[in-house]
Formats: sequence, structure tokens, C-alpha cells
Amino acid sequence: MQSIGEQPAKTQSEPYEPGSEADFERLYRDTYRRILGTLITLVRDRATAEDCTQETFERAYRSWASWRPNAPVEAWLHRIAINVAISNGRRERLRQAGELIRRLGRPDPGPDPAAVAERSDLVTAIQKLPTRQAAALVLRHFHGYSNREIAAALGIPEQTVASRLSAARKHLQAVLGR
Repeated sequence: MQSIGEQPAKTQSEPYEPGSEADFERLYRDTYRRILGTLITLVRDRATAEDCTQETFERAYRSWASWRPNAPVEAWLHRIAINVAISNGRRERLRQAGELIRRLGRPDPGPDPAAVAERSDLVTAIQKLPTRQAAALVLRHFHGYSNREIAAALGIPEQTVASRLSAARKHLQAVLGR
């Protein structure tokens, strides 16, 4: 029985109210296992996935008041989780590279890579691309992300990534004469 002034408990199917502490707690309870499962699949390590899940919910909590109910809340959470997994992968690769450098020592300094890159015909051509095409191209070919990862990072459909990459390649082929 409910006392006077007490709100009835919301069920899982009721909509969430942005900024509501109680609704965020309900969201956490309702989605934790699915978000964890997604992250275990992405990072392939349960302990890392649990850390990423906590970071996902921390980020979501910080932006909970600004979430708009016109998008599914679980899709919003999964987008945050995927971005956390991508960031975690980058940090891990940087940590591994740092460990390797410490073990091997620093190589002899060669020419300044920034100066070489600035003189590169390819870099000059990429700088002339529209920003959205250049971003997709750099994420794909310089950082090795898949179209799915690029789509998640940029918040666009995978088909849009593919079309931007195609347009960028055509432009570069025309400019570089290849």
C-alpha cells in the first residue's frame, strides 16, 4: 500500500524523465547487464568491460539532464558505451606503445615528421577536402578505424561514412592524378 504523498514505483516500460535521479537509477538497473554485455564483446576482457561500463554510466549521469526523450535511451547509452570502448582501446594502445618505447629505448631522431607531413602532396590534398570527408578519411586510413567505429565516433550512419570515404578517395585520385 502506498502512503500519502509517496510516488508509485515506475515500471520498466514507463518513459524516463531526463534529470530525474530516480529514473537514472531505474535506467541503470534496467540496462546495466546489456551495456556490460556489449562492452565485454567489444573489449574482450570482463574487468576492462566493467570499468568501461562504470565510465559509461558516469558519462551518462553527467549528461542525463540534457538527454532528449525523442531518441531511445538505450541507444543513447550504447553510443556512449561504444565511445568509451574506443577511447579505452586508444589508451591501451598508447600504454603498450609507451611500454615498448621504454623497453627498446628511443630511436635516433630522424627528420621532423610534422615537417615531412606538411610537405607531402597527400597531406596537402587531404587539407583541401571538405572537413567531414577529411575526418572520415583520417579516422579510416591513418587511425585504422572501421566504418562502424567511425560512424559511432562521428554520430552518423555507416552508409554516410562509406559515401564520405568514397567521395574523398575520388577527389584525392583526381588531385593526385592516380
